[in-house]
This record gives sequence, C-alpha cells and structure tokens, in this order.
Amino acid sequence: MQRIITYTILSGDSETSVLSFLRKNGFSKHILTTMKRAEHAILLNGHPAFGRTVLKEGDVLRILVPEENGAADNGSAASIIPVQLPESVEPDIEPENIPLDILYEDEDILVLNKPADMPVHPSAGNYENTLANGVAWYYKQQGGNFVYRCINRLDRDTTGVLVLAKNPLSGALLSAQMKQRQIRRTYLALTDGIPPERGTVSAPIARMDDSVITREVNWEHGETAVTHYERLAVSNGYSLVELHLDTGRTHQIRVHMKYIGCPLPGDFLYHPVFDRISRQALHSFQLEFCHPITKKTLRFLAPVPEDFQKAFAEKSL
Repeated sequence: MQRIITYTILSGDSETSVLSFLRKNGFSKHILTTMKRAEHAILLNGHPAFGRTVLKEGDVLRILVPEENGAADNGSAASIIPVQLPESVEPDIEPENIPLDILYEDEDILVLNKPADMPVHPSAGNYENTLANGVAWYYKQQGGNFVYRCINRLDRDTTGVLVLAKNPLSGALLSAQMKQRQIRRTYLALTDGIPPERGTVSAPIARMDDSVITREVNWEHGETAVTHYERLAVSNGYSLVELHLDTGRTHQIRVHMKYIGCPLPGDFLYHPVFDRISRQALHSFQLEFCHPITKKTLRFLAPVPEDFQKAFAEKSL
C-alpha cells in the first residue's frame, strides 16, 4: 500500500539534505529508487523538493512511499514481498474469505492472532486456505492493493501473534529489527516431561538427510540456534514452558525441546502423541517491538487457545 508520511524538521536535522534525512529514517536505496519514479514523492512546505534540498528547522516534509512495482491492481490477486519468506513462495495470492482475528491495525502494520491448521503463506502444492489468502480478501473488500509482507513466520499449527508490514518502509524497518534481534518474541509451549526450571539450549540445527521438512540438531553442518526457556508450571506429566529465541531457525523450539528430552506433544514430526492435543502445543504468546514509524514500543498478546489449556489440565487415559 502507498503510504504518506509527514515529518516536521527539528533543530537536530536542520541543514541536512532531504536524502540524508530519509536515509537516517530507514529509507533504503530500493525505496528511494521507487520514489524517483513517483509523481510528487517529496514535497517540502507544499512544494516539490529533491534529494539535495537542504532542510531548515520547522520545515514540513511530506513523503510518498510508493508500493513496490508489480503490486496487484484492485480486484486481482495480491502479491508477496519475501521479507522473511522462503524462495519457494509463489508471487501471487488469490483472495479467500477467511476470517481474521485482528489484534491491531494502523497505516503501517497489521497484527493478527493466527489459528492452528493454517499456513502463513502459499507454498508448492498448497496455494489456498492460508493466512495470506485471508489477508488478501480483507484488503480486497476495502478496495485497496496489498502486498503481503510477513515479518515473523509461524509454522502451520503454531498459533498466536504475527505482524505484517503494510508498506515498503515499515517492511524494511521491521525486517531490520528482526535481523538485529530487536523484536522480542515470547512463546508458550507444553512439553512432555519436566525440563529444568530454566536454561538455554545452544545447539545448531540443520535439515535432516533425505528430508525436505524435518530438522535435527547437527553439530557438524547445523546453523547456530539458541533458545532460552523457563518452566512455569507442571500438570499431569506436562510442563508449561516460556521460551525466547535468539535465532529463528525452522522448527527451532520443537527441535530443541526434543533434544533435551522434553518434546512438544501433538508434534507430528518430532513427537506424534495425540492423546491430549491434535497439533504441536506451541503458541506465540507475545510480540514486543518498536513501531517502524512512530518509534513507540508496542506489545501484543494473543490469548492461549482452548486446546492448549485443555491439554495442560487434562489427565491422559
């Protein structure tokens, strides 16, 4: 989506060029290039300005952030910008009438509570019934173009908080926060077994030989992966564990908890025990980050799903 941002120049940015100011505020080379092709992308005090124009205290700078080239036209399929997505993602998303649980929305971000049994985005052989299809429908009903930019990816059966960027600038800034580990992710998991009260798992993860999906701890070929955990409670042989990630490897929590002997119940890949829950007991409980434009600290929580609560309280037969 196109975004118009207005800045009032403060004394610290006086005598700075427009280009330097924009770079300071996170405008990437790519975004600046798209702005060159847009009409009246830079207005200073209501008049067209250029990158070399010098700013003065009190100036009002209006910036148009254009959408990426190739974004969908009204009524057509939406498109994907792979902020955190794998290369196998298809470029177009067909809108589907899928209800969304919206926790928050403004001009720059959309925060959702993702349900279980829903992929975040289309992939080879699965182009429908994904969160991306539902988001495409949501914006189609509003008559707006939408490019899908998912910042924190969740597995198909992992529930909870997920944030999308609604324009190129917020996407670039949130992606940078993710890479710099400035987005704090808090997960809740149930484990089959009782781990130590708290600890850190630092064990590299790699794709298992002869498998496209399954991961394993692999000290020779794996990529660095660090998970911090704290046991919160124990009930009927299950532990409720809070987890924080330093890295974001595929299936990281699921692999690391299995590695220390406390796998997640209901996990079809790593611990296929379904007597108390039918999917991996993992929930993205809280997401905390700095708003890409306002710079305010935001914190979003997603209620713990009913199946998760029931599995923890229920005795196995």
